[in-house]
Amino acid sequence: MHVLTKTLVGAAASALMLAAVPAQAQQKFATIGTGGVTGVYYAVGGAVCRLVNKDRKTHGIRCSVESTGGSAYNVNTIKAGELDFGLTQSDVQYNSLKGLGAFKDGGAFEDLRSVFSVHPEPFTVLARKEANAAKFEDLKGKRMNVGNPGSGTRASMEELLGAVGWKLSDFSLASELKADEHGPALCDNKIDAFFYGVGHPSANIQDPTTTCGAKLVSITGPAVDKLLADKPYYAKATIPGGLYANNPQPTETYGVLATMVTSAKVPEETVYQVTKAVFENFNEFKSLHPAFANLDPAKMVKDGLSAPLHPGAAKYYKEKGWLK
Repeated sequence: MHVLTKTLVGAAASALMLAAVPAQAQQKFATIGTGGVTGVYYAVGGAVCRLVNKDRKTHGIRCSVESTGGSAYNVNTIKAGELDFGLTQSDVQYNSLKGLGAFKDGGAFEDLRSVFSVHPEPFTVLARKEANAAKFEDLKGKRMNVGNPGSGTRASMEELLGAVGWKLSDFSLASELKADEHGPALCDNKIDAFFYGVGHPSANIQDPTTTCGAKLVSITGPAVDKLLADKPYYAKATIPGGLYANNPQPTETYGVLATMVTSAKVPEETVYQVTKAVFENFNEFKSLHPAFANLDPAKMVKDGLSAPLHPGAAKYYKEKGWLK
């Protein structure tokens, strides 16, 4: 009988010991949804988690990264309560908050909250050199990868097609390969070109330019100018010449910003600690990927953010004097 008593006493003592552990030391989790493993989103998530996990002893948050289908997938999964944070294009953030575009059926995600913006993501069209395409219009009737459903790339492609008055059927093939698959498909002559919103430099673009001499294609003209005037989340962008093999000329295009978002339901302390980890270790953060080299905190706390700031992020920015 006393064995059972001993076990119960042991269990009670363990429970007391647990209760005595300070609240912040109990393990909390923060999961960040990213994109394909060769894209910059995955690198952003990895960089953020690395900095959060460095101070796990003090705040008790264990940060982990998930490779996902991208922007729209991340927002929908945060809405479902299955991810705490996610990376999403600024246009997808705007449309999700307001229930527009791809989010019409699901309705507005009013609990969406922004944390900070990261690098610019120019819309990047890469074509086989045999396609002889100098501008986007030259790709009519060609085999185009338009992005996988659920990605921000696909949603932006559909807005561009609407602006130039094209349909998917204006391509001889509109393939829906994921970002990790479109480079090899291009070099294997399965497609003529692909459209992708990505930060630069990206291995995803570097591989086909090096392997099969693929060429960057500009996206400009009156239809694009009108699109930029109508949509607050787009801005002109230039991919510098010489950044990629076989592409010595700068490429004029437009794009969005990558943004880190969360839900109003995620605790203030968790968001505060994640935000703090990035900005208190900012030089280290910038060194973790070439696309972060020109980041400026003053812009990151306001540019590209249509959803209200999460109180945890706002608290840190006020402490730093970046927010009144």
